[in-house]
Amino acid sequence: MVNTINIPRYPPEFQQIITAKNYNFVGREFVFAAINNFLHQYDRGYFTIIGEPGIGKSAIIAHYVSQNPGIVYYNVEIADPPQPPLQRGEYEEFLTKICTQLIEIAQNQGSKNITAHLIDYTTENSGFLSLLLQQISDQLNPEQRLIITIDGCDRIDINNQQRGSNLFYLPRYLPEKVYFILTRRPFLPEKSGLLIETPSQSLDLSNYSEQNRADIQEYIKSYLSSQDINYKLQQINQHENNFMYVSEILTAINNNIYPEKLQIYYQSHLDKMNLTTSNQSTLALQVLKILVKDSLISVETIAERLDEDEYDIKVILDKWREFLRLKSREKEINYSLYHLHFCHWLMDKIEYG
Repeated sequence: MVNTINIPRYPPEFQQIITAKNYNFVGREFVFAAINNFLHQYDRGYFTIIGEPGIGKSAIIAHYVSQNPGIVYYNVEIADPPQPPLQRGEYEEFLTKICTQLIEIAQNQGSKNITAHLIDYTTENSGFLSLLLQQISDQLNPEQRLIITIDGCDRIDINNQQRGSNLFYLPRYLPEKVYFILTRRPFLPEKSGLLIETPSQSLDLSNYSEQNRADIQEYIKSYLSSQDINYKLQQINQHENNFMYVSEILTAINNNIYPEKLQIYYQSHLDKMNLTTSNQSTLALQVLKILVKDSLISVETIAERLDEDEYDIKVILDKWREFLRLKSREKEINYSLYHLHFCHWLMDKIEYG
């Protein structure tokens, strides 16, 4: 357990998410070990957990927060079902809720010049956030850490902020003993949205397929009564590593259709894909039809089949990066949809219009 400050009280909607995501949690020890190693190796910094949709990033953060009292928490995606990418002004809500938690910490430390009425200044820029971080840092004991978690950074539309700013106006520099732990879906390096001059490290869950599968199997066993285990395991591929899919299938294992929540989840993926390629919708649909039929395929092959320019194909695939798996084969990058069952759902969606 990390030595954090035994505060703050989370907003009710965040507490509900933490409780729900932490339910029946198992495994992920390799992630927590990596976080703790980072905290002990560096005196400040950004740690990012990267993973495809449904792999369990939110549950990891929720469990980590529940096991380490005092961690500041923010969840970008609190709507259910998920809504389109965040609109202008959402960063103001982030700054308000984060700074509210930080003000409580500063007051508990004995700061006299930080009062609740200052919350009005939190949304002007990141200056007040940086001030709070520095003041709290100055009062921390040598063994204490201030940890701020932000779950769902892929939902942030950086175009709604000032040009050149970080996601959510996160600080470029951090004071000692201050850490941010972020989660996000896969992204292009040049689209990270972060320009920072402080230690940073990322953990890509796709590099831990064996650990992910082992945790899935343990999750299934903990979810089911012993007499159901063998039957239920037969219904789920032993190589499955997507927690979202497994959790929803377990609740409707005897149905021959996707559970409603899973259909909503996949529909939100498709809506976002359509939104990001709205100016190339005809070509994007053609590319999607190829992706649902081919498990691994290159930009060059797609371009040849469609008789289109490779650049136009690459633009579409880059916009869909969070929903794709990339694999290098014979010095060529091949693309596939991130999850077989999402692929099947899309196939049915295309077939039936």
